[in-house]
Amino acid sequence: MELMRWMELYRLATELGKSWRDGVRYSSAVIVCVFLWSAIHDRPVSWACEQEHWPKDLDFARKLPSQSAMSRRLRSKAVKELLDAMEQALRERGEEHWVKSIDSKPLVVGSYSKDSDAKWGKATKHGYAKGYKLHAIWGGRPMPEVWRLEAMNVHDSTAATELLPLLSGGGYLLGDGQYDSNRLYDLAGTRDHQLVAPRRQTAKGLGHQRHSPFRLRSIELQQKPFGKQLSRQRSDIERTFGGLTCFGGGLSPLPSWVRTKHRVQLWVHAKLLINAVRILRGPRLAVA
Repeated sequence: MELMRWMELYRLATELGKSWRDGVRYSSAVIVCVFLWSAIHDRPVSWACEQEHWPKDLDFARKLPSQSAMSRRLRSKAVKELLDAMEQALRERGEEHWVKSIDSKPLVVGSYSKDSDAKWGKATKHGYAKGYKLHAIWGGRPMPEVWRLEAMNVHDSTAATELLPLLSGGGYLLGDGQYDSNRLYDLAGTRDHQLVAPRRQTAKGLGHQRHSPFRLRSIELQQKPFGKQLSRQRSDIERTFGGLTCFGGGLSPLPSWVRTKHRVQLWVHAKLLINAVRILRGPRLAVA
């Protein structure tokens, strides 16, 4: 199963990698494919640089880059651009829905980790942890519409201010009470999306301050059958994140060798690509 998923990503990387020349010994497609081999098997990059860990009849593995070359090239602009192009190609294979959801998933590291980029923050409703968060907007396609990695101490509403301006299309955007902010309602509205979120538990009334017309619309919607039906779909994103983690090669807890924001970002990117291929090859149970 891992080989089949990797082969599909390999074909996509080599196809998209033909659009530019790197002028180096190993193309960006080779670097990306070696990295994806390590990620799909939940192993370090150094493991994937050894031929003994590849199928003997796979021509690709006859000449592999060194671990130092991988470490250097994974930081390059060309590799990032190829990963982004693969992400967009997989996203476009799905049909965009008019109902989208926004939420975050904590990625915890050990309490005594020396990772200076990982921070303490609220990981669950009642608990704190050290690590990162994957913030994403899912819209029914194999890849999230937009996503962002932040330290655990970055509030969901703060990350949303970076995600919402990147939205395209239009429709409804569902979130929990953390996104009940006039600023976020306005940001979503400028991108042709109506944010629908329950009022924060601390909210006692509207008071006399100015409120976004999109927030007032959200409050009105949730009093009607249509709005109540919309709100019930908000939990779909939890199943989407669950699908991202529930298979071999998925986004399981961060392994010990994936530390610092750069490496975590790459690791999450790889896992999202792998998950997208899984969705496209099988039942779309994990798509919101």
